[in-house]
Amino acid sequence: MTVLRRALRRQRGRITASVALVCLHQTAEAMVPVAIGLIIDRAVATSDTPALLIALAALAGLFTVLALAWRFGSRLGNAAVEREAHLLRVEIAGRALDPRGQRSGMRDGELLSVVASDTEQAVQGIRAVAFLAAASTAITVSAVALIVVEPLLGVGVLIGVPLVVLGLQSLAPLLTRRSEAQQAALAATTALAVDLLSGLRVLRGLGAQHHAAGRYAEASDRALTDTLRAATTKGVHLGLTTAVNGLLLAAVAGFAGWFAIQGRITVGELVAVVGLAQFIAEPVQLLGFCVQLLAAARASAGRVTRVLDAAPQVEPGTAGVPAPGPARVEIDQVGYGELDDLCLRLHDGEILAVLAGSPRQAGELLALLTGGVPRADYGGTVRIDGVPLEELALDTVRQVVLVERHDVTLFAGTVRANIALRGDLDDVVVSAAVANAAAEEVPLDQELVERGANLSGGQRQRLALARALATDPPVLVLHDPTTAVDAVTEALIADRLAGARNGAGRATLMVTSSPALLRAAHRVAMLDGGRVVAEGTHDQLVASDERYRAAVRR
Repeated sequence: MTVLRRALRRQRGRITASVALVCLHQTAEAMVPVAIGLIIDRAVATSDTPALLIALAALAGLFTVLALAWRFGSRLGNAAVEREAHLLRVEIAGRALDPRGQRSGMRDGELLSVVASDTEQAVQGIRAVAFLAAASTAITVSAVALIVVEPLLGVGVLIGVPLVVLGLQSLAPLLTRRSEAQQAALAATTALAVDLLSGLRVLRGLGAQHHAAGRYAEASDRALTDTLRAATTKGVHLGLTTAVNGLLLAAVAGFAGWFAIQGRITVGELVAVVGLAQFIAEPVQLLGFCVQLLAAARASAGRVTRVLDAAPQVEPGTAGVPAPGPARVEIDQVGYGELDDLCLRLHDGEILAVLAGSPRQAGELLALLTGGVPRADYGGTVRIDGVPLEELALDTVRQVVLVERHDVTLFAGTVRANIALRGDLDDVVVSAAVANAAAEEVPLDQELVERGANLSGGQRQRLALARALATDPPVLVLHDPTTAVDAVTEALIADRLAGARNGAGRATLMVTSSPALLRAAHRVAMLDGGRVVAEGTHDQLVASDERYRAAVRR
């Protein structure tokens, strides 16, 4: 329950005030039947009108305290819950967006479920603590009042209620397990929905949307089953709580009636005892509800903790931006995945094209250059401006190297806002980048929907390329930036890209199999078996290497 302890510590001011006020509310509410009993015995039974008026005024004051204590106590408690939920959401979002990555093993959809659902459930522990304190106060005050009226009744309540709570607590582990299964199933369903929506165009192109819908239906059925099992357990728990509550109420009322017949208590005391017996049903019910709240909070807190305590994927260094060197990127004898003893140099002012032997090799090369691969997972050395990659801070790596992946990510908003994400680029720079990406037909003020779904695939690719060019990083890494455009546009992009990235202070690495982009490069490196097997210009390799000709003509 680390999440709950931390929440209680961070919100201790509001929680302390809230608990004090709701306990005052429960005390005042417990005193209502006692006050009514006193009024009957000392004003009604004696026909004392002044005493009756004074008692009614006191009763009104009691109700005023009761109402105000609940109003402000509840407000403070809700504020503590919502503020802590907000802090948890911000923390989890920070972990999810941390450039170092995280090893929780959760997919994006699962993280979304943790942020949207588990944080809300986890902080309910705060509410459970307040309810637990309020219910305990109410039962204690009621028991003391019963002891004053008739010791046997008060002792019976003090013994009977803890036994009831302990009995109901035996279902808590089952409630926790069922809640954990429910939350995990909902998270898995959300993750699958995110995956399917992000790949919807591909699924439609393959005609596989019906199969995908079937997979989602199966996941949703599992989530429904787990939810119903959790709801059934909660229903059984609630039913037992209500039944035991009723038996306790009947026992207290029955003994009180018997004592009244024997003359051991007055009529006013009988009314007070019956009122207290009815009132005690509420805090006992509340204690049962606290068991359910804590079980659900414990289950969700475990998932929240899994994210917050996850170790970073990589442990970057702290070095700042190094002085530019003649070799902007050096890859020396690197072994990682399918890459085997890879040696590669990207010189200042150079446009280097890499023809990867497989999509996996391309992805592994890009992952290395982003700094997202743990140092222990690859052999050899990757240097940026002569400094080993693992010694550089991630912010430093991002300042020097920009990797624009093949999968395009655009955001809701205008085209201009998507290209000038940093917010410090004027329209001249943005327009030049759009022109170099041959995307002039898309207006800068056009509103994009989520993921740029109202654009064609080629337009999305070109806008992503424009965004990368507008940033103008010292080292730009592109991965197949023109696969969705026609041959004429691709040739135009290749020419303009070569012009925009030519000259000292800039270096460009393109991982591609496009003949137009390969021809625009100063040098081409062909990979086979995870290492460089041929180097030269595109025309030289076409003329001299059969493997290269076969690769670019596929």
